[in-house]
Amino acid sequence: MMQFCWSRVTGEEDVKPCLFEESLVAISESGQTIGTLSISVKMAYYSINEWQDEDCYLVCATSKVTIDGVPCTTTITGHVTKRLETVEQHTKESVRFREHPVETRIHVMKRQDQLFVRKAIVEKNEEIHVDTFSYKCSQLQGFISESANFLVLRVMARRQLVPQDAIFLTFDTEQHICTSTYDTLGLQKQQVGKEEVDVFVIERAVHPVDEIPLNCQFYFLSDGHLSRSIQIGSPAIMVILQTPVLIELDVPDPRPVFGKILLDWEEDPQLYSLFLDRKEELEASHATYVRRHPELPALLADFLQLLLLRKPDDVVTFAAEFFGPFSAQNPPCRSFQSSDKPSPFRSRV
Repeated sequence: MMQFCWSRVTGEEDVKPCLFEESLVAISESGQTIGTLSISVKMAYYSINEWQDEDCYLVCATSKVTIDGVPCTTTITGHVTKRLETVEQHTKESVRFREHPVETRIHVMKRQDQLFVRKAIVEKNEEIHVDTFSYKCSQLQGFISESANFLVLRVMARRQLVPQDAIFLTFDTEQHICTSTYDTLGLQKQQVGKEEVDVFVIERAVHPVDEIPLNCQFYFLSDGHLSRSIQIGSPAIMVILQTPVLIELDVPDPRPVFGKILLDWEEDPQLYSLFLDRKEELEASHATYVRRHPELPALLADFLQLLLLRKPDDVVTFAAEFFGPFSAQNPPCRSFQSSDKPSPFRSRV
């Protein structure tokens, strides 16, 4: 068996359709509503330091359930990179007894090549016990935190595919490194309100060392919305009350292909009219240029006279050599230059 790096087989295009909010309700064994579950995934920025920010996914999940009259709340807020690496995560679990409220606060933060974990037990707003851990990132290949788990589940659900023979790393309840596995239970039917829908079921098992595995089953609609969540042994299940509007990807229309059309501009009235307009525009422009440069007629007269006298075989090269010194792009030169200077317009043999 091998540690599986999910970031190698998923990309930004796979995660982009999974950025949405959803909510479920908690139902007790007797069928009563005893709480809610909300999950939100969106794009955000994470400040690595004072000068550098990184695009990431912000995952927020909140579960509020009242069991036997005792309110229990769990919140998870995590920043996950586009490589599905967790750079920071805050988890708070609270049990509100009447006179003895207890909270467990867990802070996970990645700095350079290490992942730091701080776990604190808080009673009446006072920390009574604190544990700290640190792990080298080189030892966490294939690590999936609880924040990244929501993204991984949604991607699997949209693909309706779970990798085989793969082991992920995660944290157990004591924030120690352990393994987790995903398995598919296939397509099933689920009743949502008055409608029966197809759902894709994924089972996740967390395997702590020397403890009983923690199994959870997740039921997904085709677009990645969670329709039911069951934790084995829990007195409540999470379900949706009505089918949400499914997310559909916009498929771009194919680019139109325009065939080449042969145009006879002399026979086409519109093109011929454009030709005449352009011709008159150029003629007016040339006439204006001649009026503004009275030296041009004299220069042309000298050229024609020299052309008749020399009668060169290559008229184009002769004209280039004649008008070249008058070009504004040429640098100024001294008068009475040598007549045997090689011409730049003639090829050298």
